Amino acid sequence: MEILDAALQGYLDNHCDPEPLGLQKINRDTHLKMLKANMLSGHYQGRVLSMLSKMMQPKLILEIGTFTGYSAICLAEGLVEGGILHTIEVNAEYEEMLNSHFESTNVDKKIKLHIGPAEAVIADLQENDFDIVFIDADKRNNFNYFELVINKVRPGGLIIIDNVLWKGKVYDGNQKDADTESFRKLNEQIAVNTQVEKLILPVRDGLLLIRKK
Repeated sequence: MEILDAALQGYLDNHCDPEPLGLQKINRDTHLKMLKANMLSGHYQGRVLSMLSKMMQPKLILEIGTFTGYSAICLAEGLVEGGILHTIEVNAEYEEMLNSHFESTNVDKKIKLHIGPAEAVIADLQENDFDIVFIDADKRNNFNYFELVINKVRPGGLIIIDNVLWKGKVYDGNQKDADTESFRKLNEQIAVNTQVEKLILPVRDGLLLIRKK
């Protein structure tokens, strides 16, 4: 999932804030116990998400795709007093683990976990003024999720979509598989959307930052 040179990534890792101890344990346990552990945000991307959240000072965050909770915990670091992060996970088998991770990092009072299909959960949410939305779920539905949340984000709010460089395949003209084409289409659709400002950060597997005008 890393697109940067290993030496450069190592340098970046060594020159940002250290990974908090609770997140170190989640990182380690995820790689020991979970299939597709590479879906974890990890140290450097986690610090990027934390920094963006602290800069935004959000009251409300929505995350689509929780996995083992690492990115939710990072984003929750920037919540103002009384702020809430809603996170959506489709796999009910993860619920007990996630609650344990949130408790062990002292964010359980700040995070509301929703179990179920994202489309249904988003439709039921009453909030319409999210400061940040982080989309990191089933990749072919990324643009669908963007369309579902854009009217729930306040002006000036931030939508972040993960994996948009897709292992470097999106800018390799020889790659034509369905997932790669889906990310190319997503990036092109966002690039021409006049409702938003946008840029891609070459962080890990690519983070698309979208600011609602």
